[in-house]
Amino acid sequence: MKLEGYPGAAMLVAAALSITPVTAAAQDSNYTPGTVWQFSNIQVEPGQFEKYVDYLAGNWRKINELGKKEGMVVSYHVFTVNDARKDEPDLILAVEYKDYYSNAQQMALQKKVEALLASDAHKLDAASGERKVMRKLLGNMQLQELQFK
Repeated sequence: MKLEGYPGAAMLVAAALSITPVTAAAQDSNYTPGTVWQFSNIQVEPGQFEKYVDYLAGNWRKINELGKKEGMVVSYHVFTVNDARKDEPDLILAVEYKDYYSNAQQMALQKKVEALLASDAHKLDAASGERKVMRKLLGNMQLQELQFK
């Protein structure tokens, strides 16, 4: 699976689920590790906003709904940035995951995404490249919530 941080069908699944844990809570800590968040900062190309939002409302949402059904995705959100300045995103895509996932879990979900979208990894990768005319990925951030005891 090719890992890429922007919300292309296979790439979204691979990037969001390939996170490696960086926070380990000791038993005597005042917190426990919580959900894992993936934020993607997207700059929409001029004249492409509606078309890109159509993609998000379509396949991107389908993928995240499948993730919810499988118990991997807790929630997902699309935020618009009000009065974005130069080099700031127009949209922030946020996906909250229940936990970090193994390679086997990632591959199992990848197969389900391919079946859902009636596609394969090669076609999904090509479709992600085709969306490049609609948007530019400015960066990603992965966070894990700390829940106080």
